[in-house]
Amino acid sequence: MLLPSAVKTILLLHTIRWPVPSNSKRFTSARLLYPLISRILRLIVTYKVVPKIPEIDRERPICYILESNAISNVLILQDVCRELQLPLPLDELPVTALDSMRSVVGIQNLKGFWVRRPDLREHLAPLSAMTRAVEEEQCSDIQLVPVSIFLGRSPDKEDSFWRLVFSENWAIAGRVRRLISLLIHGRATQVQFGRSISLAEVIDEGIGRPRAVRKLSRVLRVHFRRVRTAALGPDLSHRRTLVDDILRQPRVRDAVKAHAKKNNVTIGKARARAKSYAREIAADYSYPIVRVFSRILEWFWNRIYNGLQINHLDNFTQVTEGTEIIYVPCHRSHIDYLLASYLLFRHGFVVPHIAAGVNLNLPVVGPILRRGGAFFLRRSFRSSMLYSAVFHEYVETIFAKGVSMEYFIEGTRSRTGRLLQPRTGMVAMTVRSFLKHNERPTVFVPIYIGYERLVEGGAYLGELSGGAKKKETIGGLVRSFKILKEQFGEVSVSFGEPIHLAEHLDETAPEWRDEPIRDDAKPQWLGSSVDSLAWKILTNINEAAHVNAINLVALALLSSPKNALAEEDLHSQIALYQELITALPYSHLTTVTSDTPDKIVARAESMNVIERQSHDLGDILRCGERGAFLLSYFRNNALHLTAVYSWCACLFVNNVSIRRSELLRLGKVIYFFLQGELFLRYSSDEFVEECEKCLAHFERINLLIDSGEEDVLQRAHGGSAEALRLKMLGENVLASLERYYITIALLARCGSGQLSATELERLCHQTAQRLSMIYTLDTPEYFDKALFKHFIRRLKDRKVIDTDDAGNLTFGDILVNIVQEAKGVLGKEIRHSIIQVSPTRSAPEDKESKHSESPARSAEVAARNLEKAERDVTEAEQSAPVEESDSSASAQNQDER
Repeated sequence: MLLPSAVKTILLLHTIRWPVPSNSKRFTSARLLYPLISRILRLIVTYKVVPKIPEIDRERPICYILESNAISNVLILQDVCRELQLPLPLDELPVTALDSMRSVVGIQNLKGFWVRRPDLREHLAPLSAMTRAVEEEQCSDIQLVPVSIFLGRSPDKEDSFWRLVFSENWAIAGRVRRLISLLIHGRATQVQFGRSISLAEVIDEGIGRPRAVRKLSRVLRVHFRRVRTAALGPDLSHRRTLVDDILRQPRVRDAVKAHAKKNNVTIGKARARAKSYAREIAADYSYPIVRVFSRILEWFWNRIYNGLQINHLDNFTQVTEGTEIIYVPCHRSHIDYLLASYLLFRHGFVVPHIAAGVNLNLPVVGPILRRGGAFFLRRSFRSSMLYSAVFHEYVETIFAKGVSMEYFIEGTRSRTGRLLQPRTGMVAMTVRSFLKHNERPTVFVPIYIGYERLVEGGAYLGELSGGAKKKETIGGLVRSFKILKEQFGEVSVSFGEPIHLAEHLDETAPEWRDEPIRDDAKPQWLGSSVDSLAWKILTNINEAAHVNAINLVALALLSSPKNALAEEDLHSQIALYQELITALPYSHLTTVTSDTPDKIVARAESMNVIERQSHDLGDILRCGERGAFLLSYFRNNALHLTAVYSWCACLFVNNVSIRRSELLRLGKVIYFFLQGELFLRYSSDEFVEECEKCLAHFERINLLIDSGEEDVLQRAHGGSAEALRLKMLGENVLASLERYYITIALLARCGSGQLSATELERLCHQTAQRLSMIYTLDTPEYFDKALFKHFIRRLKDRKVIDTDDAGNLTFGDILVNIVQEAKGVLGKEIRHSIIQVSPTRSAPEDKESKHSESPARSAEVAARNLEKAERDVTEAEQSAPVEESDSSASAQNQDER
């Protein structure tokens, strides 16, 4: 069967080499066909230009440089230049000495009719001719403008298997493949202009024409390689070759010898073990597989989600060119692995290599994930120094090749919705790799991922209720397909402020540039720089938070008595949060849904997050069965955004009025601990400034009123809508303050030098758990051991407590003062409840006295002061006249507990 004439014509263009002399008969006949071929190409090619308007000086001669000299590329460029009103590539260069040379040159030109081989030197002749013309002053300058043309790079145009197979890759396409790619991908063509290169500036360097030509050739090849890497990912060698290369590295060879000696095995067996480790770790990236699964994931997202929202992508695109990108998302769900890669690919970026737990290396699933860019790591490297050496070398190797990476700095999925304390292993490896291979800039890109409903919500609920974590299995994967019958709302992905590694190291360790780092070297500055970098990554993730409908419902409903509100009160509180987040933004990257409160509530109802209870005086909205437990997850996503106004409001929960200066002073004290728990971005002074802005705004919207006394603020009268709204704002931070009080109260009661940090963590966990059971607190993180452990660490950092020679915690007057000040923040009921529930541990009688008298006296004073403080509160409240608002607040507080 004969091909259509249009296809025959397109085939003709592959028989033409470019450029050719202007007096060639072949050129003359081809020139007559160009208008026809261009018209046919316009029917099958739709292009997108990046950037829209390239920065080119149109007054100087321009020569376009293409990666390949296929005439289809030349004619596509011809149409683009005509549209942008740029000089045309098929026009002659306006330089008489160049003998009618055309304004386009190809770097990689295929030669041969049947067997097509690349000729990498043909472009040197026109480059040399142009350089000579400028050098001999036959023209003032010539601009070289590199142009990259990709067929099928726009993933939104894919709708068939053939589109995926015949997409762009690193190989130079021959005639047949190029033809099929044109027919299939012509309407998804991307044209990218690079920065122009001035021949006059190169010649002015005084390196001579031959070296100048070689330099130009090298610069152009590097440019095209970088552009193609950004679009398709680096040109990785075969996985087997990569593994063999890792095994040849000195670090791994030394580890093999050490492993053989330690385990009394031969070098061959030790090397085989190292090879098995490398194969267990290494990804097997396949671009066609990535494209196939992008289509599958597109169907999957449309099936279970109502939409994918992406924020601040423009900030990210500004730092991508020529940089090593390290993506560091928060970790909320297994969906994170797929979602980030899918969205990057859909927006024209290469899919990164993703560090995944070895628990995901399941039969069938593991190989698929490997081809999508996953490389696997074990939870701990301590059991095998050989494994550690192989993994470090793998990370360093792919880093040196320019591979973008993605890993989750929290190490595991957050079961509570908060950011977890960072695990800095991968960050440290990245920093060390950069110190050894810092040829290109390295940028960390924090990513915030927010869901309206979690796929693993039921599993998290079971784990937080005391159940064991279920292992990932093929059976579990099969059972998970039932989620296809459900809807999980919208997903938002927000790119945070990028962090340039070199700039961060300049700030934290200026000496890093002095000398290269060795494999076994551990500079003193490395640990602190890595820790501060990890902290900055997490704070930047928080800055990019998006507050969705479920976040707002959770913030409002979980701060109400019995987790239920009248519909109008719920609408009012949601609107208040929207107003505060907009008027007092946590960051310029923070966003909040623009839906109205009634739409937000309707959305939560449709997703069965809350339930409606009808009543003659107005409907009541409450958390459904187990709803509060799940809603607390989504409240914790946005808890850091409310820290300022929750702190300002919480002091009025148990106080009718308070001095502004006292509120700010206490805020400066408590902020150090809130900052460590919520990864807040402010300095201590900035937090105070934000509190002042918040208090002023509270006065504007009548949540606080002027008491008539200087520097004294007063809340609205009890029973008013403003008092309820203010109290609900304050509830969001009270759980944290109660955990802090549990810790210091236990320390004070047990005494200085009587508890180790581990024992204190256990007692705090048990006390909080008991309180939660007695008062039915539906906040799973209330008794989270990790939060108590971190608070104890922050107390050490603040020098509130110390550790003696026996490993026990000691303290002095600072802790006693904190206990005293707590009565101004927390209500009497919760303080008494904590003291009654918390156990008392005294020193054993036969315990040797190995502590100084000072800690012992501090313990005695602390215990007396704690008891005296509670007696003082009781006596003061009994003797003072109590306003209706105070008794109402206390009753509500007790009822809620």
